[in-house]
Amino acid sequence: MSMAVAATSPSRRFISTHRGVAIAAAVFLVLIAIVDFISAGPLTYFDISFLASGGAASALAAIGQTIVILSGGFDLSAGAVISLVNAVMARSMDPMDMEASVLLWTLVGVGIGMATGAVNGFFIAVLRLQPIVVTLSTMFIIQGVTLLVMDKPGGFVSPSLGTFYLGDAIVGWLPMPIAVVGAVLLAWGWLKNTRLGTAIYAVGSDPDAAAAVGVSTVLTRFLVYVIAGGCYGLAGVFISAQTGSGDPLVGNPLLLSMFAAVVVGGTRLGGGKGGPLGSAIGAYVLMIVVNILLVLNVSAYYSTIAEALILILAVLAGSISPTSTLAQQLRTLRTRLQARQAGRLASQLPARDQRLAIAKPSKASVSVAQPSFLTRNAEILRYALPAYVCFAIVVLVTQFWLGGAILNPGYWNSLIVLSSFLAIMALGQGTVILTGGLDLSVPWTIGLCGILLAGMVKGSDAALLYALPTVLLLACLIGLVNGLGIVFLGLSPIVMTLATNGLLQGAALLYSNGTPDGFSSPMLRWFMTGKIWIFTPVVLFMVAFVIGAVALLGRTPFGRRVYGIGNGVRAAELSGIAVGRTLVLVYMLSSLCAGLVGVLLTGFSGQASLGMGDDYLLPSIAVVVVGGALITGGRGHYLGMLGGVLLLTGLQTFLAGTTLPYATRAILFGLVVLGAVIALRDRKT
Repeated sequence: MSMAVAATSPSRRFISTHRGVAIAAAVFLVLIAIVDFISAGPLTYFDISFLASGGAASALAAIGQTIVILSGGFDLSAGAVISLVNAVMARSMDPMDMEASVLLWTLVGVGIGMATGAVNGFFIAVLRLQPIVVTLSTMFIIQGVTLLVMDKPGGFVSPSLGTFYLGDAIVGWLPMPIAVVGAVLLAWGWLKNTRLGTAIYAVGSDPDAAAAVGVSTVLTRFLVYVIAGGCYGLAGVFISAQTGSGDPLVGNPLLLSMFAAVVVGGTRLGGGKGGPLGSAIGAYVLMIVVNILLVLNVSAYYSTIAEALILILAVLAGSISPTSTLAQQLRTLRTRLQARQAGRLASQLPARDQRLAIAKPSKASVSVAQPSFLTRNAEILRYALPAYVCFAIVVLVTQFWLGGAILNPGYWNSLIVLSSFLAIMALGQGTVILTGGLDLSVPWTIGLCGILLAGMVKGSDAALLYALPTVLLLACLIGLVNGLGIVFLGLSPIVMTLATNGLLQGAALLYSNGTPDGFSSPMLRWFMTGKIWIFTPVVLFMVAFVIGAVALLGRTPFGRRVYGIGNGVRAAELSGIAVGRTLVLVYMLSSLCAGLVGVLLTGFSGQASLGMGDDYLLPSIAVVVVGGALITGGRGHYLGMLGGVLLLTGLQTFLAGTTLPYATRAILFGLVVLGAVIALRDRKT
């Protein structure tokens, strides 16, 4: 019997190692069978070639993202790199050159991707900054550069590129897209068996252990982003061949599908397990799902919803195990029910009260001689003051360059009104960051809430009385979904909120049918643009909001629990903090703030629009980081975040006065965030 076990153990290990790829391949074959069934006739070589070209760009991008994730990182700039390559090729290639060098322009695209990857790798590997904030910053910098290259769709790509990449590698037998993806996978197969490939898996599994055995973690992480950038560049070349023209936003929709493909393919978020083959298959799975929806005459607006649901389900399917978060939550729930039935819950209350009493200082201990104000708040002042100093410099430069700033009440009123959106976002996103998380669902939480409000109100003050609480309640529900997914299902905050953002985008498109209607009520419009003496009414609201935000994070048990979680989840649990309940409330607060911003933006502009929240994702993170908060959680103060809000808004106001384009502002925002993270980073990391 032992011999039988020994004989089967290698096969079991093989199945366990490649389970993700096997599941993805099985799903792919089932979907191909469904396509064949619902099609008018049997699948032909032309159909296979069409499907191959449709998913190749996503597959190439997913391969690059997989390599990054295997090393334990994340890359949110991938879509922006693809857009940049597409814009450069559409702007630089001669459309009349029918014999343009495909190899040369392919190398140009791959080179652009590798160069941007090297920038990411330098900040992440050498300077040891967090991959999330670095790639989010470079995403906006690259988007700004792309808009400088091409500010709107247009341009032409030489037909020779399309002829090559959309043709056949072997006529009638092998489509070129499959050959390209296969060549990249073969290259990875070779790389995987080298020292670098082994180092990638080692760093992703345990970077400290990898460093202890002599692995150069810095060089490994740097090369990972360079290689991934090359894959994104090749994906940009392929999209250019497909479209034959340029679009500065062409890569943005690929971000969600990219992560979904990685997860569907069996790669573990966090690193160390998986591979690009499963991700490439996952990309084709997602593409076929969208095609099936189109064949069944289902609205294309459902595509982002389908991708988001597949992402969530794939993460859950890959994490189901006796040690998963969901399994632990179910065991905890069962234990509590048993304890309640046995009457033991009441006997545990005194012990819990004792823990809370220990966590909360008594009045007697507080009455002991306290340190001075500067001593108590030394860390807050150290990290928050730079934002205010820089803000003062911006105001002085505005006064010198444009005039009418320092002594002009209108300037300060406009500054506070424009700051109100980010100041509210800073509370929500800042609280999430203090716990060590990130909320990527804020763009379409803002958009959906604004669209719903405008559609319900339609210019009526009376309708505002029920529309406003309805929209804010919906925002809280969105946060509840995020929180439950993160806490009880064990999903990564990035994955959960990114998927939620896709769901909300699809919901907004379906509700508005792609064209939002309705407009703000006169009362809301007056609140955002009217006057009480020399101030806009929202200014008075913001004074009360800031006081409440400072008190919430600095003077309440909720605020203490937030900081406790940010300094260590395990330590917080041992201190008696209800970590799960607090995190759910944190994400509800973030969504509530985003929903409120959607309401105020609708009142400010008079109407709602698709994508109205897109410009607030990076700034909502930037003001928190610039204000001195640590992106990994546990450090920060709302007054510092407010300083970041004033700095970036003052900078934006100054740039608007100089008539600089949005592209420049996006680049500047990204540079400011990177600079702040470098200046305020924890030197111990």
